[in-house]
Amino acid sequence: MSNYIVLGRFQPFHKGHEYLINSAFALAHDEPITIAIGSAKKGWESSNPWTFEERKIMIESWLSANEKSATIVGIEDINDPPNWVEHAKKFHGLGTLVTSDETTQRLYEDSQFPVSFVGLNNRENYEGWRVRQTLLMLSTVYDDEAVKAVLSASIPDSVIDWLISNDAIFRLSTMVSGVNVG
Repeated sequence: MSNYIVLGRFQPFHKGHEYLINSAFALAHDEPITIAIGSAKKGWESSNPWTFEERKIMIESWLSANEKSATIVGIEDINDPPNWVEHAKKFHGLGTLVTSDETTQRLYEDSQFPVSFVGLNNRENYEGWRVRQTLLMLSTVYDDEAVKAVLSASIPDSVIDWLISNDAIFRLSTMVSGVNVG
């Protein structure tokens, strides 16, 4: 039995992630899926507004809404690309990495780790920094329906509902440095 691994920061979980994870499910058939959340110790800062637990809940809400299941793990940053794959394997295990990021693809392939590359889907709208910028702009809008209408272009409904019901959007307006593009 093989394991299919999707790696990301999920800051926040958006439709680009949804596309990638759905691609992993299509490749895996009935094999297990592991979703690895990077930057697991980060949170409550401009480029990483949500904690590992919050991102895990976002993904779980999406999985539940779509009647899917996966193992979710966190991976701490080590800021050492040549040793990243060995470090990450301790958390996500062995299997096939499913990615749409060319740098990650090369890093894993250079470590002799099987990779299935998925072409980007609407990348210009689904880049995390763009989604965070949109969320920042909406962080002082207190009309849930208007917020949902704007966010539905880039974030799955189940995640929007979680972000709104947990005031996870509005905290962005209180972050002094704003939302980074990194």
